[in-house]
Amino acid sequence: MWTIPPMERPLLGRPRLFFGVTAGNLDSMVANYTANKKVRNIDDYSPGGRSHLRPDRASIIYANKLQQAYKGVTIILGGMEASMRRLAHYDYWQDKVRRSLLLDAKCDILVYGMGEKQMLEIAERLQNGEDIHSLDNIRGTVVARKDLDAVKDPVSIFSFEDVSKDKHKFNRAFKDIYAEADPVRGRTIVQKHADRFVIQYPPALPMTTEELDKIYSLPFMRDWHASYNAAGGIPGFDTVRNSVTSHRGCAGGCSFCSLYLHQGRHVQSRSIGSIMEEIKTISEDKRFKGTITDIGGPTANMYMAKCHVWKEAGACRDKRCLVPEICRNFKLGYEDSLELWKKLKAMPKVKHVFIGSGVRYDLLTDSYSDEYLNELCAHHISGQLKAAPEHCADHVLDLMNKPRFEAYEKFTDRFERVNRKLNKKQFLVNYFIVGHPGARLQDALQLALYLAKKHINPEQVQDFIPLPMTLSGAMYYTEQDPFTGKKLYVAKYPHERMMQRALLQYKNPQNRQYILKALKILDKEDLKKVLLG
Repeated sequence: MWTIPPMERPLLGRPRLFFGVTAGNLDSMVANYTANKKVRNIDDYSPGGRSHLRPDRASIIYANKLQQAYKGVTIILGGMEASMRRLAHYDYWQDKVRRSLLLDAKCDILVYGMGEKQMLEIAERLQNGEDIHSLDNIRGTVVARKDLDAVKDPVSIFSFEDVSKDKHKFNRAFKDIYAEADPVRGRTIVQKHADRFVIQYPPALPMTTEELDKIYSLPFMRDWHASYNAAGGIPGFDTVRNSVTSHRGCAGGCSFCSLYLHQGRHVQSRSIGSIMEEIKTISEDKRFKGTITDIGGPTANMYMAKCHVWKEAGACRDKRCLVPEICRNFKLGYEDSLELWKKLKAMPKVKHVFIGSGVRYDLLTDSYSDEYLNELCAHHISGQLKAAPEHCADHVLDLMNKPRFEAYEKFTDRFERVNRKLNKKQFLVNYFIVGHPGARLQDALQLALYLAKKHINPEQVQDFIPLPMTLSGAMYYTEQDPFTGKKLYVAKYPHERMMQRALLQYKNPQNRQYILKALKILDKEDLKKVLLG
């Protein structure tokens, strides 16, 4: 378990402008604990894969240590942990509502989202002599103030004190936060915490292709720090060393995913030339063996996806892009992907270009995707393609904001048909979630029977984690759908979640006792032979 070491002589000097603090590329509590709140044995993002090298609630610890070393120093907080805890939020690990991380970490400004534009503006304004406490109205930032003099026409939501005591008020505040999460039409949000106002300015405007290209052309080291060599490096980096980010943002809006409030629904894509330049750089590394392991983003097949509404009006407030059906205004960039793949295959030193990110399967079910799917299966799958049906029960999928299961079955039929035509044996890696709000034990049995019928034994089963400020997290905490007010069943006890998981992984001998118990509870013991043989 990580403990705060005694303060030693600091190695860094006092910064001219500020310290930038982040907990890393994911929430430190997710990094340190499983969905059942047990300490993780491995952390792929730490030296040698050792667990708990970073402290719990790392943003708070890091900021506090800097404040001890340098009294009165300016601290800008950012990263995923800060982004998803920027206002009052439900914390699964303490099972309570916590206040904005900005206040707990005692920082000057919190940056949410990817952060490049915000950090540049903060640095420029401080460089020009502005006081840190006067840096208001910077998009993509959160500040704390004693008054609202600098704020025009804000959306005031229930206070921290209100939402920590009243679940109905928590959900009403969540709805306002969710509605204003768009960079074009979103408004400033104000939430009172005791005698201070936590002010969230609208998200940063989406990056243009030119801006993204400029960022990805910077001379990144493309390696872990040399001080980690002795420990064996960072295991998680090896999996992405030869991969390329082609775009940001995801129009899917899955309820359990943090991307909506971090990268947003607007898809922002790099140019083909920029991607080719990065792959050229990768190919010149002496460790490169000829394989690009991934070109993708949050969803691989959303590269260059667009909607003509986004630029002027933002993403629609009253409807979603892909669910219950794909909006006619949402245009995919499959032609751009095909052009990109064609050019990459002609590059020297590049033997294979694979898509390692997951695909949105409901965007691969109709004739408009024929050429893309054929090319993908023919040349850009390393043997397995990731897809995330998550569940098969329609009422659970609706709560997840995922497409109905018919779309997944249609996709699998097309995938198998294309591979037969190509005379290839390629497989789907299917991701499923157990314990999501609304999912009962009988729903897990329904999915298990489907998997058994199809002879699918999934290795990738995710125990649901209610991440801070996500829609599913709000459902878990309040046991209600924030948008409809409908009461939801929530599996909150580890034993029931274990039974749901065991049913899906019915081939695992260690799960037998849980499966038998689940079948007894459901009065379905006649199904023993189907699942256990």
